Amino acid sequence: MPAKRTPTERRREQLLSQITQLGPTLPGTLNTVMNRCGKARCACHADPPRLHGPYITWTRKIAGKTQTRRLTPEQADRYRPWFENNRRLRELISELEALSLKAAHDAERWGEK
Repeated sequence: MPAKRTPTERRREQLLSQITQLGPTLPGTLNTVMNRCGKARCACHADPPRLHGPYITWTRKIAGKTQTRRLTPEQADRYRPWFENNRRLRELISELEALSLKAAHDAERWGEK
Protein backbone atom coordinates (compact mmCIF):
# COMPACT_ATOMS: atom_id res chain seq x y z
CA MET A 1 0.00 0.00 0.00
CA PRO A 2 1.53 3.38 -1.01
CA ALA A 3 2.32 5.86 1.74
CA LYS A 4 -0.10 8.73 2.22
CA ARG A 5 1.13 12.01 0.81
CA THR A 6 0.92 15.05 3.03
CA PRO A 7 -0.85 18.21 1.87
CA THR A 8 2.59 19.79 1.49
CA GLU A 9 3.76 16.95 -0.77
CA ARG A 10 0.59 17.16 -2.84
CA ARG A 11 1.01 20.93 -3.24
CA ARG A 12 4.66 20.45 -4.22
CA GLU A 13 3.59 18.01 -6.94
CA GLN A 14 0.96 20.46 -8.18
CA LEU A 15 3.53 23.26 -8.36
CA LEU A 16 6.00 21.10 -10.27
CA SER A 17 3.26 20.05 -12.68
CA GLN A 18 2.28 23.69 -13.29
CA ILE A 19 5.91 24.63 -13.90
CA THR A 20 6.35 21.91 -16.52
CA GLN A 21 3.20 23.06 -18.32
CA LEU A 22 4.38 26.64 -18.80
CA GLY A 23 5.30 27.68 -22.31
CA PRO A 24 8.24 29.87 -23.32
CA THR A 25 9.34 32.51 -20.83
CA LEU A 26 11.13 35.83 -21.23
CA PRO A 27 12.62 37.71 -18.29
CA GLY A 28 12.04 41.41 -17.81
CA THR A 29 9.15 43.79 -18.25
CA LEU A 30 7.23 45.46 -21.04
CA ASN A 31 6.71 49.19 -20.70
CA THR A 32 5.13 51.90 -22.78
CA VAL A 33 7.10 55.12 -22.62
CA MET A 34 6.86 58.67 -23.93
CA ASN A 35 10.12 60.55 -24.46
CA ARG A 36 11.64 63.99 -24.83
CA CYS A 37 14.36 64.45 -27.42
CA GLY A 38 17.47 66.61 -27.23
CA LYS A 39 16.29 69.31 -29.63
CA ALA A 40 15.57 72.48 -27.66
CA ARG A 41 12.99 73.81 -30.15
CA CYS A 42 11.04 70.54 -30.41
CA ALA A 43 7.38 70.42 -29.32
CA CYS A 44 8.35 67.91 -26.63
CA HIS A 45 9.92 70.81 -24.70
CA ALA A 46 6.88 73.12 -25.07
CA ASP A 47 4.44 74.01 -22.31
CA PRO A 48 2.50 71.75 -22.27
CA PRO A 49 4.90 69.24 -23.83
CA ARG A 50 3.94 66.94 -26.71
CA LEU A 51 6.14 63.96 -26.02
CA HIS A 52 7.40 61.48 -28.60
CA GLY A 53 5.92 58.00 -28.57
CA PRO A 54 4.37 55.90 -27.32
CA TYR A 55 7.23 53.42 -27.59
CA ILE A 56 7.03 49.87 -26.27
CA THR A 57 10.20 48.74 -24.52
CA TRP A 58 11.44 45.47 -23.06
CA THR A 59 13.71 46.00 -20.08
CA ARG A 60 15.78 43.33 -18.38
CA LYS A 61 19.08 42.81 -16.56
CA ILE A 62 22.06 41.23 -18.31
CA ALA A 63 25.20 40.74 -16.21
CA GLY A 64 23.90 43.28 -13.70
CA LYS A 65 23.25 45.98 -16.30
CA THR A 66 19.85 47.15 -17.43
CA GLN A 67 19.23 46.46 -21.11
CA THR A 68 16.35 48.02 -23.00
CA ARG A 69 15.08 47.01 -26.42
CA ARG A 70 12.33 48.74 -28.36
CA LEU A 71 9.58 46.44 -29.67
CA THR A 72 6.93 46.92 -32.31
CA PRO A 73 3.31 46.56 -31.19
CA GLU A 74 3.20 43.23 -33.05
CA GLN A 75 6.29 41.97 -31.20
CA ALA A 76 4.84 43.09 -27.88
CA ASP A 77 1.60 41.22 -28.60
CA ARG A 78 3.53 38.12 -29.69
CA TYR A 79 5.81 38.03 -26.63
CA ARG A 80 3.44 39.31 -23.93
CA PRO A 81 2.37 35.74 -23.01
CA TRP A 82 6.07 34.86 -22.59
CA PHE A 83 6.49 37.68 -20.06
CA GLU A 84 3.33 36.52 -18.27
CA ASN A 85 4.71 32.95 -18.21
CA ASN A 86 7.91 34.25 -16.63
CA ARG A 87 5.95 36.13 -13.96
CA ARG A 88 3.94 32.98 -13.23
CA LEU A 89 7.12 30.87 -13.12
CA ARG A 90 8.60 33.19 -10.50
CA GLU A 91 5.41 32.97 -8.41
CA LEU A 92 5.43 29.16 -8.58
CA ILE A 93 9.13 28.95 -7.70
CA SER A 94 8.62 31.29 -4.73
CA GLU A 95 5.83 29.09 -3.41
CA LEU A 96 7.92 25.96 -3.98
CA GLU A 97 10.82 27.53 -2.08
CA ALA A 98 8.50 28.47 0.80
CA LEU A 99 7.17 24.89 0.99
CA SER A 100 10.73 23.52 0.96
CA LEU A 101 11.81 25.91 3.72
CA LYS A 102 8.84 24.89 5.83
CA ALA A 103 9.54 21.18 5.23
CA ALA A 104 13.19 21.59 6.25
CA HIS A 105 12.17 23.69 9.24
CA ASP A 106 9.63 21.08 10.36
CA ALA A 107 11.96 18.12 9.74
CA GLU A 108 14.83 19.63 11.71
CA ARG A 109 12.64 21.28 14.34
CA TRP A 110 14.45 24.57 13.75
CA GLY A 111 13.04 27.37 15.78
CA GLU A 112 11.91 25.18 18.67
CA LYS A 113 13.46 25.92 22.05
